Amino acid sequence: MAYRLNWLFFVLLFTGVVAGEEPQPTLKQAKIGATKNVHVLGNFYLAGQPTESDIEAIKDLGIKRVITLRTDGEIAWDEKQLVEAAGLEFDAVPFREPDTLTDEVFDRVCTLLRDGEGKTLLHCGSANRVGAVWMVHRVLVDKVPLDEARKEAAEVGLRTAEYEQKAIDYIKRKQK
Repeated sequence: MAYRLNWLFFVLLFTGVVAGEEPQPTLKQAKIGATKNVHVLGNFYLAGQPTESDIEAIKDLGIKRVITLRTDGEIAWDEKQLVEAAGLEFDAVPFREPDTLTDEVFDRVCTLLRDGEGKTLLHCGSANRVGAVWMVHRVLVDKVPLDEARKEAAEVGLRTAEYEQKAIDYIKRKQK
């Protein structure tokens, strides 16, 4: 009997139950209406561009804030107006070409993600740009190892090598 109790204590300690640690959330695919390439981790939804009709689905999921990385003119409808009309917060941190992915963009997105309360949707057109800023957030804010954050970023949608390199360079400068 004592052997079983010792073994149970070891298992509980190893899994973090005795230590009071909560299991870390993992990145999972999700669905928001017709929005493509949706992933969720904790309170963060990461995605491509939602459609106009997806705004209600976003609200129904309990998402309180939408952050877009898209520049003016990338879509033919007023996303800010529809999001705010639904009672949600809207922030834009636009960039498109690799040379517009600046330290200020990384700083702003990390601040918004770190300081926000409740569920947040971070999106761009395809989730390519989302992957770049997500990698930075995961390493610098969540303290995830770079290799793990790179894998997550690729899973989310990062596919532009220049975005990835800018993110890695930014991370290295900030970690010094």
